[in-house]
Amino acid sequence: MKHTFAHFDIPADDVERARGFYTELFGWKFTSPPEFEGYWLIQTGDEGDLGGGLMKRQAPGQGPVNYVQVESVADYVVKLEGLGGQVTVPKTPVPGMGWFAHFVDTEGNPCALWETDVSAA
Repeated sequence: MKHTFAHFDIPADDVERARGFYTELFGWKFTSPPEFEGYWLIQTGDEGDLGGGLMKRQAPGQGPVNYVQVESVADYVVKLEGLGGQVTVPKTPVPGMGWFAHFVDTEGNPCALWETDVSAA
C-alpha cells in the first residue's frame, strides 16, 4: 500500500466565510452529510481526487490536519510511538467508513492516520 495523503481537515472560526473563500479561490464544492452535523465534505476536483473536510474550530490554535492512509491504525500507532511520536486522539471509528487517530511527530507537527474499513462502528 502507498502511504499517501487520504484526507485533510480545515478548522474555521466562520465556516460560511471559509466555504465562500475556498469556493471562490479554488472552485471546491462542499456538501454537508446529515450524519455529520456541522461538518462539510470538500470535493477538490474529480471523483477520486484528494478530498477533505471543513468544520468549526474546536480549540484556539487548532490548525489543519492531514490524514495518511495506512493498513492498520492500531499497528501504526504502535510504530509511531516507538519512533518518538505521541498520540493525541486514540483510534476512533467513523461508522461505515473507517478509523483514524491523531498524533504529533517528533517535531511537534500534527498529523493523522486513516484506515478505510466499511465495517467500522
